[in-house]
Amino acid sequence: MSVLLNVVTAARQYADLPTCLLATCVCLLTYLYFRRPRNLPPGPRGWPLVGNMPILAKSAFLPATLTELSKQYGDVMTIWTGGVPAIVLTGHETIRTALVKRPEDFSSRKIAPAIADIRGDETTKDTAKGVLFAAYGPQWKHQRKFALMTLRDFGVGKRSLEGKVTEEANALIQEVLSQNGQPFDLKITMQNAVSNIICSIVFGDRFEYGDPDFLRLIRLLNTVVEGKPTLRDRLSSILPWFRRLGFAGASMVKKGVKMLQALQEFCGEQVEKHRQTFDPNDIRDFIDAFLLEQQRAQDQQARENFTDKQLQEVLIDLFIAGTETTATTIRWALLYMMVNPEIQEKVHQEIDSALGQTPPSYAQRSLLPYTTATLGEVQRIKPIVPLSVPHAASRDTTLNGYNIPQDARILVNLWSVHMDPQLFPEPNQFQPERFLDQDGTFVKHEALIPFSIGRRVCLGEQLAKMELFTLFVSLMQRFTFHLPEGAPKPSMVGSYSAGSAINVPFPFELCAIPRG
Repeated sequence: MSVLLNVVTAARQYADLPTCLLATCVCLLTYLYFRRPRNLPPGPRGWPLVGNMPILAKSAFLPATLTELSKQYGDVMTIWTGGVPAIVLTGHETIRTALVKRPEDFSSRKIAPAIADIRGDETTKDTAKGVLFAAYGPQWKHQRKFALMTLRDFGVGKRSLEGKVTEEANALIQEVLSQNGQPFDLKITMQNAVSNIICSIVFGDRFEYGDPDFLRLIRLLNTVVEGKPTLRDRLSSILPWFRRLGFAGASMVKKGVKMLQALQEFCGEQVEKHRQTFDPNDIRDFIDAFLLEQQRAQDQQARENFTDKQLQEVLIDLFIAGTETTATTIRWALLYMMVNPEIQEKVHQEIDSALGQTPPSYAQRSLLPYTTATLGEVQRIKPIVPLSVPHAASRDTTLNGYNIPQDARILVNLWSVHMDPQLFPEPNQFQPERFLDQDGTFVKHEALIPFSIGRRVCLGEQLAKMELFTLFVSLMQRFTFHLPEGAPKPSMVGSYSAGSAINVPFPFELCAIPRG
């Protein structure tokens, strides 16, 4: 870079301003070109400075665009966001090779600069707190192990949690009944129901659907999940100095700041309440379990693993991951029921035959193979995080003969697996039968991976499966869903934002008619 500055200084002595600017641009582009890693996977040719951003910005649905590009460039492909490469993994075999067979190479995270800014100066690629964005290493392994063990202790994957899920299902049914069959948008109510389940585990209590502070958090979450990145957002993501100049202040980044600040304040209040009433002989929830570990910490390493900052970030991860994904999956499921009334009727018949009016439990899913297959098909055709949460290379490595540099961002295209016609014939068709054998028994397909695979598989997978089954069956047991009279068929494409990584349906209303 010092050579570049010397060239520019010399040029200014002998040339006019346009010539200096041209020389500067040539030197800068040459510098950027030669500092690129060698033997990266192939990919579409990018523009100077912005890389492949013009292609990505025009994409109607990014996972589909990347899948199409992979047909030309291969299952391991490079795309450029500015001067930063991202490695895209496509197809079940390639993804499985990287994440399952070689987890030590491909299980890290590279936290986005905007998220690092929001979470504070302390958060870097080496010290990121929480579980979701933490780099692969001993601290992440310790936190994930603790989180999994604690969630299991409070019922995740066990029948002891079903009481909480059933309680929330009943509250949800009462809320839907209050609409009296009139058109309404279920989104916020569904988010309340799902987040209340994780809140009961993490905070020890649920919240009323009308709680103003809780509704504010949900609305802030929605502004980020459903927001589209502006030109300022894109520039700030590829040119860090642009972000430091403050040009991204009125953009999606600002919304993300508001959401995370509100969550930090909310979680901080919950932690303080727990600390004031903490009893080591009566561990009520996740926060208490963490405070107990703080109390037990004897050495420096243990104290570093159980700081207040770590607790706050883990709580935020659990709240965000435990709210939007499951709630959105159920909304997609109801949308597919409305546009496929014959499938909805089959689900109704199976539930009536197997359960009658008995409240569902997760253990009964074997009695409802068609309903279970229907949920599987929803998760296949509409994976909620179609590019997964971005991974990063843990160290310099290779894949399919190409160099993958340490910390390179890895995009895992789960959508390409679920839409592969070799794995799922006629992938654009909604067909629950593809998950049933000739005897009508549900058969899990190894390529159905909505929660991803490998070391970074979703922490809340077991909880999400229980929630999906119990809430969906409870709703289908009590209601018939259809579109409001005269309403056009909603878009089945969905709205995907690379900023949030979540594929949400466009806003729609439904009518829930009580069943006799």
